[in-house]
This record gives sequence, structure tokens and C-alpha cells, in this order.
Amino acid sequence: MKKKTISARSNARLARQLWGHFSGVASSSLRELTERYSLSVAAGDLQFLNGRWYVTHSGLLQLATRRGCRGIKTSLQDRSSDALAGRWVFRATVYKSSTSKGFVGYGDADPTNVSSLVRGAEMRVAETRAVNRALRKAYGIGLCSVEELGSLTGSSAPSRSYERPASPPPSNGANNGNGHPRLKDKLCLLIRQHNLDPTLVKAYAAHFCGTETLRGASRELVESFITQLEKEAIEDRDRLVCKLNSFSQPVEVSS
Repeated sequence: MKKKTISARSNARLARQLWGHFSGVASSSLRELTERYSLSVAAGDLQFLNGRWYVTHSGLLQLATRRGCRGIKTSLQDRSSDALAGRWVFRATVYKSSTSKGFVGYGDADPTNVSSLVRGAEMRVAETRAVNRALRKAYGIGLCSVEELGSLTGSSAPSRSYERPASPPPSNGANNGNGHPRLKDKLCLLIRQHNLDPTLVKAYAAHFCGTETLRGASRELVESFITQLEKEAIEDRDRLVCKLNSFSQPVEVSS
């Protein structure tokens, strides 16, 4: 079966629909990423934040699969970790071929450098960061990964787009979709990052919040849903996808 070729033009078109106009430098970078690594915006392989491109964990894994990666080994670094403090350090080794000596990357996470959305999942975040760094070394990806960004993991964010606003907007639905412009950004990011079906996510959200639509839910309920969704995506994405599929509308067959 012939492999599907990702078009740089279609990648750029979708990127502009998602993030608006970007500079010629960013456009050239996207073309190079498309042609060299076959990274796809539609598949959630890339994110455009604060004027820069970032690769995602799923994008790196897809690249490794296409390039015939033979395996990834991770190990917890006990001497550098502290369970009581919630600090975890992982070492990851990527083997590009059966004769590869391996490309090593380290990742750390603790309550001070992860988002409140994934608080309690620091161990898994640390492992993901280690794998990302090892994969970036193995395949020569000069981009930082989204999972390593401060904008998603702490106060040292290069972009403030996903930080909680200082003064919460009203929860009566009057301000741009129930006053949730930033919560909407977080939800959209999660959908793209974990390559989820937006329609099914909305259906799950309405069920979770006990409302007919997500627009009718309070800010507190939406925040709780986003926290739950990210937790499920990190712990077991396949199980989450199965749950989301249960919210698809059955097709009626006429007799």
C-alpha cells in the first residue's frame, strides 16, 4: 500500500484556520517540517504557540513508527526521584535499529512544573518528557515538544494563552460561549494533543456536566471536565477513545 503523502500546502491551510496568520519564517519552517518529517497538523503532530512550532508526543511516536523504530526503554531514576515530594525523573532510550546503541533522554516532573490539570500524574508526565527528548535526539528534531512547555506545565510559560485568568469571567453564558474563552482553548488543545474526536468530546462533556450542551454548563463544571478528560487521556487513551465512541449516535436502519 502506498504511503499517504502529507501536503505542505494543506498543512499550511489548516494551520492558518486553527491559529490565524503567521510569519514567512514560520511558514517556511512548517514546509520543512512537513517535507522532512511528514508531520501533520490534522493529526495533531504540531502545535503553533507564541509564534513558534512545537512537536507533540503523538507526533514523535508516529514519526518513530514511520522510521522503523525498534523500541523505547524507560527507567525510573530512583536516586533523583522523591515520591513524598512528588518529584520523578525518568531516563528513556530510543533504539532506531537492531544495532543501535540507543539515544538517551531524561525527563523530570514535580508539582512546581506541571499544570494543575495533571496534578497527581507527575510520574507519567516525567516519563513522557523523557521519551520525547530521546525521540527528538534520535530523529534530529530541533523543536521542543508541547509536553515540555512551561505554558502547559508551570509559571515559566513562553505563552500565556493557557494560563488561568486572574479574574474569572462570569459563568452566566454572556461572555463568548459561557465566559470560557480560555477554558475553550485548553479543551481544544487537549483534543488536538491527544487526537480526539471533537464531536464526541462535546457529547461526553455535556453528559459529564449534566447539561444538553457544553455551553449551558457552569465554569466550575467545565474545569472539572477538562481535568477529568486530561487525566483519562494520560492514563489510558485507548480506554478514553472507547468511552468517547459510546457517545456516538447510533445509525438507524429502516426495515
